[in-house]
Amino acid sequence: MKTIQAVYENGVFRPVGPVDLPEHSAVEFEPRLHATTPHQEREKSKPLPPMTEGLAKIYAILGERYQSGFSDTAARHNEHQP
Repeated sequence: MKTIQAVYENGVFRPVGPVDLPEHSAVEFEPRLHATTPHQEREKSKPLPPMTEGLAKIYAILGERYQSGFSDTAARHNEHQP
């Protein structure tokens, strides 16, 4: 039988992949801790896509602060509506 990897959550061991056992099978195992779960390993190994020049400009604009002269902009929320 092959090794089954699982995550312990809320008092229950949840397999991270399909298990080839009949329902309600009794099993016995000795848990061994892994530094990370298989899901965390997959996410960690995915490379981040490069940031485009346009996206970098958007982040730069969003990172700036503007003084509108209004202390409560939400109070003027509906002024643009007819």
